[in-house]
Amino acid sequence: MKLSFRWYGQDDPVTLDNIRQIPNMKHIVSAIYDVPVGEIWEKERIQQLKNTITEAGLNFEVVESLPVSEDIKLGTEKRDALIENYKTSLKNLAECGIKTVTYNFMPVFDWTRSQLDYQLEDGSNTLIYDHKQIKDIDPLTTDLNLPGWDESYTRDEMNKLILKYREMSEDQLWDNLQYFLDAVLPTAIEHDVNLAIHPDDPPWSIFGIPRIIKNRESYLRLTKINSASNNGICFCTGSLGSLAENNLPELIKEFGKHIHFVHMRNVKRLDAQSFVETGHLSETGSVDMKAVTQALLAINYKGTIRPDHGRMIWGETGKAGYGLFDRALGATYINGLIEGVSD
Repeated sequence: MKLSFRWYGQDDPVTLDNIRQIPNMKHIVSAIYDVPVGEIWEKERIQQLKNTITEAGLNFEVVESLPVSEDIKLGTEKRDALIENYKTSLKNLAECGIKTVTYNFMPVFDWTRSQLDYQLEDGSNTLIYDHKQIKDIDPLTTDLNLPGWDESYTRDEMNKLILKYREMSEDQLWDNLQYFLDAVLPTAIEHDVNLAIHPDDPPWSIFGIPRIIKNRESYLRLTKINSASNNGICFCTGSLGSLAENNLPELIKEFGKHIHFVHMRNVKRLDAQSFVETGHLSETGSVDMKAVTQALLAINYKGTIRPDHGRMIWGETGKAGYGLFDRALGATYINGLIEGVSD
């Protein structure tokens, strides 16, 4: 397995020099963050990013993420032109040596939490999803700013998107995902790049908006769209682990050939639809991280793995979930798991 670390570019307070000092850390996961969603990632910009990473002594083979525009998810008349742009970006990424491209199909916003600085018993701060708080919020009438929202939208544009998605069924969203994959997978296959869809976070519908990538049934439906391994999965133990029905080791064994990227983190389920993010250690949460690692080794997983959201510890401040210290501890823990369960 290739241990990696997410880096948000030159403005990230966590530097490449910091990351390189983590034991066994050799790979960076990153993206071009200033290109508007839907526009082409030019080869020159991709190569500049890669050069910055490689000059720091690290490798760059996984993009997280190449965003899918809302027009594609909604299936508007604009989607065909935007899909062509996406295919061009995939080709450019492949020609720059990128092996895996992560994306998600979550409407409007990415991961959602009710609080970003919840204090655990040890004094560290972490992310929490309290469904009792979220279920009473209507983003159409509440002035809130969730961490996964695309801040390029105005409030009026956001509200219009939400209303459109509230009219959409899960099956309609699935149809739009299939349309997208039918169009882009031939390009991915031709250029030997793997697409890896991230599960919805949380893995259930919120704000009256459908979400579809959340459990075994979802992965069965996804892989029936196209059985090629390029139609792949970003296996996030935190997102999937927040839903009690998900048996993570069994999912890994069943869908192993489609798994191209792994996010390793732990969550503690508080009830059926509430959870708090903990340190990576198995005993602190609801995810058996050792069993997950054993399952990855059982399928001979050779892809990229990274510590995911970390707590804020030792007085560190910064981007919620993406500080240095706790993610570095997570990486070290992953190193120990891999060495401990290997023959």
